Amino acid sequence: MSLNERISKVIEYSNLTPSEFADEIDVQRSSISHITSGRNKPSLEFIIKIKSRFPELLWDWLVTGEGVMLKSELPEPAVIPVQNIEEEEKTKSATPLPDLFTMINEDDEFGADETEDEAPKQSSGESFIPHQNTAQEKISDSQRLENTADQIISQAIGNQENKIKRIVLFYENGKFESFEP
Repeated sequence: MSLNERISKVIEYSNLTPSEFADEIDVQRSSISHITSGRNKPSLEFIIKIKSRFPELLWDWLVTGEGVMLKSELPEPAVIPVQNIEEEEKTKSATPLPDLFTMINEDDEFGADETEDEAPKQSSGESFIPHQNTAQEKISDSQRLENTADQIISQAIGNQENKIKRIVLFYENGKFESFEP
């Protein structure tokens, strides 16, 4: 049985006309005819509206078609005698579960072999970086500048081999001039 057929069966069960059923579950009347004719499939929202209006319907039957339609059609569970329940509660209460504090008090050597307190404590995730003498920093920086200046001069000499072909000047008013040596 398809979902559309199960919805038609729910409409029959409710003893309502399709338009009354649509008003009852608060959907458009045309959606009922489209679903029952097979033109459209019902959305999850549509099925939830049916289930919320008719709580006696079983989800398994409504969604998958398995089982029985109504909860009242389910076989009733076997009744357990009250005496058996009382006996089970007595046996549960007869053996109390130990709590954390009684276990600590009973065990005198609890945590004795742990050396957490003896270990040196680390500071927060910061590491110590020794501060260098500022005079040494200045010397090393100036030496680096001298090296880079030598390199720049050698690069400039190397660039002289390339000849300039054209120089173009662009002005703010949109004009430009081009110079060729």
